[in-house]
Amino acid sequence: MDNLGEAVERVRAGDAAAFQRIVDATSARLVRLAARMLGNLSDAEDVVQEAYVKAHRALMTGEFDGRANVSTWLYRIVTNQSIDATRSRKRRPQPTDTADESTSDLASAEQKLALTELEDWMSELPADQRAALVLKAVEGLTSPEIAEVLQCSEGAVEQRLVRARAALRKRSEGQ
Repeated sequence: MDNLGEAVERVRAGDAAAFQRIVDATSARLVRLAARMLGNLSDAEDVVQEAYVKAHRALMTGEFDGRANVSTWLYRIVTNQSIDATRSRKRRPQPTDTADESTSDLASAEQKLALTELEDWMSELPADQRAALVLKAVEGLTSPEIAEVLQCSEGAVEQRLVRARAALRKRSEGQ
């Protein structure tokens, strides 16, 4: 994600079209992040849409102070929205159909099965471990960047990654 500071300043000045530049530059990564955290593309798109509403409101009201990088700030909003959505989901029954639109482009049934199995394993991780792992392995963020997104220390990030990897390793050895 490129430097979006100019677009942020334009949004703050009342240029509604400038927010579209932020959306265009960040949406693919944010949807991918949410999809990996939630395991469902439809839910991910909803979470990202809600995150953009919050972000726009924060820009217009001055809540975003510009100390954080815009992309890091958006990752934080989407991560928090995804964690909230996961918690909310656990409180209400979910349909048993786990088919995901994002798997329809995969070439083979083996790939679909492997993705479904990985998603099942990831869904068993606590939300903070899953977020750290997705931000590191899928999004390629550094530990300091993840610490900023998750609002914790770098040590806590490393501990979450160690625990997540250990849980996945234990699960794979048990299969």
